[in-house]
Amino acid sequence: MNIEISNIHLNVIEADLRRLFTPFGEVIAVELVRDKWNNRSAGRAFVNMPIDKQAQAAIITLHGTMLAGKAIVVAESSSAESTGQ
Repeated sequence: MNIEISNIHLNVIEADLRRLFTPFGEVIAVELVRDKWNNRSAGRAFVNMPIDKQAQAAIITLHGTMLAGKAIVVAESSSAESTGQ
């Protein structure tokens, strides 16, 4: 399942997101969306988890969690831009 995370602090890196999601199950990929002009974080990312039940648990538990001082928004991705598409 592809998961979209938004409202991410600009200093968060892929490894931070992998550490956050791994306790819920296998993480296949993490993709931080970057601004095409300056390569800085755009405040969004996608995480791909192969087992839907684990991904749903991550979404429910992590939505609204504070990460680097910001409450992240975590939801199932419906975007074609997401990891693995």
